Amino acid sequence: MGVKFKMPKVLENLVGGNWVASESERTATIVSPATETPLWDVPLSTKNEVRLAAETAQHAFVDWSKTPVQKRARILFRFQQLLVDEWSNLAREISLENGKTFKEAYAEVQRGIECVEFAASAPTLLQGSMLPDVAHGVETAMYRYPLGVVGGITPFNFPVMVPCWMFPLAIACGNTFILKPSEQTPYMANRLAELLMKAGLPDGVFNVVHGGKDVVQEMIADPTIKAISFVGSQPVAELVHREASMRGKRVQALGGAKNHTIVMPDADLDLAVKSIVDSAFGQAGERCMACSVVIAVGEIEEELKRRLASAADQLQIGDGLQDGVEMGPLISRQRKAATLGYIESGIAEGAELLRDGRLDPAASKEGCYLGPTIFDQVTTDMRIWKEEIFAPVLCFMSVATLKDAIKIANQSEFANGACLYTKDISTIRTFRDEINAGMIGVNVGVPAPTGLFPFSGYKNSFYGDLHVNGTDGVEFYTRKKVVTSRC
Repeated sequence: MGVKFKMPKVLENLVGGNWVASESERTATIVSPATETPLWDVPLSTKNEVRLAAETAQHAFVDWSKTPVQKRARILFRFQQLLVDEWSNLAREISLENGKTFKEAYAEVQRGIECVEFAASAPTLLQGSMLPDVAHGVETAMYRYPLGVVGGITPFNFPVMVPCWMFPLAIACGNTFILKPSEQTPYMANRLAELLMKAGLPDGVFNVVHGGKDVVQEMIADPTIKAISFVGSQPVAELVHREASMRGKRVQALGGAKNHTIVMPDADLDLAVKSIVDSAFGQAGERCMACSVVIAVGEIEEELKRRLASAADQLQIGDGLQDGVEMGPLISRQRKAATLGYIESGIAEGAELLRDGRLDPAASKEGCYLGPTIFDQVTTDMRIWKEEIFAPVLCFMSVATLKDAIKIANQSEFANGACLYTKDISTIRTFRDEINAGMIGVNVGVPAPTGLFPFSGYKNSFYGDLHVNGTDGVEFYTRKKVVTSRC
């Protein structure tokens, strides 16, 4: 088994069960978003290092694909227990590197654990099917087999949960894996690798290659890598899907979002306001299931605006590792600058600031802070409505009817999530049937499903055919053989 991970000044890659210093001389310094103090450096690895990891993973695949599925599941059970044992430590480390609050990081680890638990049920998930009498004396059976080497490319905002959408199920299905984590939050990939090795995963089954664009390009190009799972921005998701598909790889690429929440006149406003504020401003808005647009229907408009602004005023902003903090910083100064640009764009296009997060005391502190921002009088021709901002910026709109609200939401180029607040069954059914979104919440602020179900966005929120998680994930990480026999 590989050696235990130790924190070097420059993070190392994991290849074949060994921690290996990158051959690249290029690095990026990771700083705490809360304090802007340097933490460690991450290498921007070379294409050659991807090729070496792919060769290593292919070599490991020969034995791993033949390993009994029950044995693979037992390793995942041990890994799951190690995640539970390290739960609080992992949450603190996420918060340090990413900036989210400890509570949010703790919940993220829980979602990762749930994905591992689902993958550990591989002995059932991988069962095929058989029909003994398709004709006289003829039977047909379907068998599942692993693909080979799989690549995962993950974002900064969920450095534990999103990798756990991918590699536990991939390796449970008999594949080997190469993870390219975000160069903004690379540390947690090494922590996951450490725990996997401690759980007894054979060398070379799971590998980590840190880096940026060069690593992604080589993962797409390398013929040894048979499938790519990607989560990130819409433009990159589209590019990865197109380029990898052209090379015959399986691809699932999750992109952007612009999630709309509709609030009906009969809604429980206490529940709606709390859920919307948590969804829009939790994790500083840096999640693809965040509420981006609120649409008030009918006479509820003024009261809903007032309550949202008041609830946003009460949020405690600061270092996510401090007690009582409800909203941490953005990931970087660059992300903050981009968000300020969106705020200026909204003002220039005629939207009105109901709440200006730039004026929060935290926004002028050291660190990448910005307060909750709410725009009123937003229209569908505005950039702040069209584009994913990925920050604590909420657009407010009002219409006369549910039909009008659904029409607005369905104009978006994205179709990740949508939520509705109402007590009326008929309204719920209309919303469910007519809204164009893959994940729907009814009186729920963040309708992200657990790992048992597919993360099912579409339109420009997803490129591919089979989603991450659930039985879609099993289908993605396996190929089928159908055998017809005369007995």
